[in-house]
Amino acid sequence: MPAQRTSAPAAPALPVLGGKKRSYRERVADALRAALVAGELLPGEVYSAPTLATRFGVSATPVREAMLDLVKEGLVDTVPNKGFRVTAVSDKQLDEYKHIRALIEIPTVVDLAATAGQVSLEALRPAAREIVQAAVAGDLVAYVEADTRFHLGLLALAGNAHLVEVVGDLRKRSRLYGLTELVKAGRLLASAEEHLELLDALIARDEKAVHEVMTRHLGHVRGLWAAHGER
Repeated sequence: MPAQRTSAPAAPALPVLGGKKRSYRERVADALRAALVAGELLPGEVYSAPTLATRFGVSATPVREAMLDLVKEGLVDTVPNKGFRVTAVSDKQLDEYKHIRALIEIPTVVDLAATAGQVSLEALRPAAREIVQAAVAGDLVAYVEADTRFHLGLLALAGNAHLVEVVGDLRKRSRLYGLTELVKAGRLLASAEEHLELLDALIARDEKAVHEVMTRHLGHVRGLWAAHGER
């Protein structure tokens, strides 16, 4: 059994998802999901609530409650008297998630070039800038949180709540193990800036450019998974 982690980096700020007031427990769960997706919480490792509480600068109770939410989502398993083990995701599963996302997200976002209002699209620019700022700072939790908010907010403009729910679930189950490597190589910023490029293409009503940016962007996501497989 993997050893329980006892040390942790400085506590990141808890995310606040734009416009919607969320409970403290939900904000803790958001931060934990982002850390898990970013690969900062490693598959197979066991984490105690007190250890995670120290890492995120909060008390153990909301962490324990939030982790139970993640258990229900299949992202972690309970380890009696020890804490929670992050579930592993195979390369095949990650490829399947990316394939489904491409089938859903690319045509949906391309259609938004003709249907989404400029005001609604511009409202996503602050989130796109937050992604860039997080990339510059190397803050992976903030990067994943802002990236999730941007993409789900963009898809919501299509008016299909079930579609947003499906993609949101796929994003929760994904793992971006290569984020740390991209930060070290100075290449995360290029991926981050694609969000601003995508907004500009949408506002310009350039469907061809939107398709190209979305295809390239999701290809980077697969590259992040491949970075894990090459380690």
